[in-house]
Parts: sequence; C-alpha cells; structure tokens
Amino acid sequence: MTRIPIVDRAEMNNEQARVYDAAKQSSGIVGGPYYAYIRLPKLFEACQNLRACLSSGPLSRREQQIVNLVVARHWNARYPWFAQVRGSLAVGIDQAVIDAINARKTPSLGDVRERTCFAVASELLANKGLSDEGYAAAEETMGLESLVALVASIGSFSMTCLTAATFRIEPPLPNPTPLAE
Repeated sequence: MTRIPIVDRAEMNNEQARVYDAAKQSSGIVGGPYYAYIRLPKLFEACQNLRACLSSGPLSRREQQIVNLVVARHWNARYPWFAQVRGSLAVGIDQAVIDAINARKTPSLGDVRERTCFAVASELLANKGLSDEGYAAAEETMGLESLVALVASIGSFSMTCLTAATFRIEPPLPNPTPLAE
C-alpha cells in the first residue's frame, strides 16, 4: 500500500497545478514517483526537465530502456519496473530480455551498445563505480558523450526508483510482468 496520499488535481495549490498541467501536456508522465514529487513543485519540474534532456540525448530509446530496466530491478521499484516493461515492449525489446533482467541474469542482446548499457548499469549499481577495464570498454563502445549520458541516466533513474520504492508507489493492475521477489 502506498505510504503517502495521492494528491488529486483538484486538491493541488497553484504551483502544483501549474507543473502538473505542464507535465501532462508535454510528456503525459505524472504518476509513479511524481505522486511524491508534486509536494515539491520545483523538484517535480526539474525531474521532468532532466527526463526530457536525457530522452533527447545520445542514447537510443532501446538503450535507455535497458538502463531503466536494470535500475528498476536493482532498487526493487515496482511502479518504475511496470512502466519500463511497457516502454521496453513498445520499442521492441523482447520479453526474454525483460525476463532475464527481472531474474537478475544477463540478457542476450545482439547490439554492442545495448550490451554495454546493461554492463555499465549493472557494474555501476553493484560496485558503486566502474573498474578501469569496464570504463575503458564503455568509452570505446559508447564514446564519451554517450557514456556521460549513460551514467547520468543511471543516476537520474535511481532517484526515480528510490522515490517510488520508499513511498511504496505500486503499479496499477493488471501487471503482466511483475517484479520478481
């Protein structure tokens, strides 16, 4: 059960309503951890802007989804996992890849950049950093600009997942691929 009450649009103050309406019009993303962020409208808005910046950066949609799945799995964040499974399927990521990540296994990924995104996210979250070998391989495969975007995406989505997990923001039903226990 969610630890915090969900603020209905009709109950929001002017600043909350402004940022909520802007997000609804631009990205449509106002659920999940944003149920918590709405209490701090400047944070809500900053998170929306960072998400938009990273979404338009050098990582492909599939690469972003691989990262987000790894991060949501790492933090046991149910709502983000639910949302990222839907997004991953929408960009053509196979259910077998999603299931492998959910089982904390290495998925079979044909694209070297996608494999690198998985490897960097996994190592960074598990070890709180990248080894010299991991860094060199990632920079060679991704290039410096994409590596910066990759690390920023891992950090940004970790905040999203920590927020959802802390406040126990649950996904709606039905949830066809729930997060494994």
